Amino acid sequence: MGSGIRFDRVSVAYGGNTVLDSLDLTVEPGEVMALLGPSGSGKTTALRAVAGFVRPASGRVFIGERDVTGLPPHQRGIGMVVQQYALFPHMRVADNVAFGMKAQKVAKGEIPGRVAEALEMTGMAAYARRFPRELSGGQQQRVAIARALAIRPGVLLLDEPLSALDAQLRSGMLAELARLHRELPDVSILYVTHDQVEALTLADRIAVMDRARLRDCGTPQELYRAPRTEFTASFVGNANLLPVTVGSAGVSLGGAELKVDTGSAAPGATATLCVRPHLVGLGDGPNPLRGKVSEVQWRGSTHRLYVDVDGQRVKADVRELRTPPAIGDSVTLHFAPEDAVLLSGGVTDG
Repeated sequence: MGSGIRFDRVSVAYGGNTVLDSLDLTVEPGEVMALLGPSGSGKTTALRAVAGFVRPASGRVFIGERDVTGLPPHQRGIGMVVQQYALFPHMRVADNVAFGMKAQKVAKGEIPGRVAEALEMTGMAAYARRFPRELSGGQQQRVAIARALAIRPGVLLLDEPLSALDAQLRSGMLAELARLHRELPDVSILYVTHDQVEALTLADRIAVMDRARLRDCGTPQELYRAPRTEFTASFVGNANLLPVTVGSAGVSLGGAELKVDTGSAAPGATATLCVRPHLVGLGDGPNPLRGKVSEVQWRGSTHRLYVDVDGQRVKADVRELRTPPAIGDSVTLHFAPEDAVLLSGGVTDG
């Protein structure tokens, strides 16, 4: 079975309710594709269609060049890791890792070596004789990943694999998954998450899902720096989304005239200006925005300022201030013209 995944207008419905609508998406061989979206967006359904746990109402699923739409899960050559780990509690770690190979009828003499290889790859070689109950959550997840890798899949499916871990363990596991990807350059990975940081950190490309549809797809840098819709801007990172009117040399926000690239937008048109909070500075500078502080949040290395500007709430993440402004203080914010993106509207159906 080859690597790579292709969704060819795949739709899934339950009881007349469409939960995945005409998905067209290709995951290239060796690529990490994150499916990012809120609960109910269709991302887990898409993964389960690849795994063979749900049958599309229409469309086809390909792994490599092979149409697997009608194949049972065990014939698809995939490895899968879910958030609940799904380890067998009565089996030792080595037996858990070997389980998939036995189901695939791998030659008995080959299994111990592949178990050892998978455990070594995930840093769990020293725990082969332990039971799952003797492991931490992070260690159990490593075993689940080792089990998925032991069958040497062309495709690895990860369904919210880190959501049950605390923040520190998540950070460590992200680094481990990134390392595994470097060591397995031919394995295609489909990674379902609602966590922006996971998607931005791990993925080569991110597919943004909402209300059963694919809304946007691109590299993390493309979606973060130049989002095409308000939904993408708000879901991939944090954003100020400000209603503006297009002018001949920029845009206006209330009484403020701002210099930004308006592209092909026609003068007089309404649009949304996207500016990331960390690109908004405090004090005088280009594109000044004057307003009153409505909230101040200390976040360790930064202060998050909320400033009311002509009825709009503007967020600014500025380096930790020795004396932050008080609520009600008048302040000036600013941002560089090249740090703003003009959006023509909200969520699209593309």
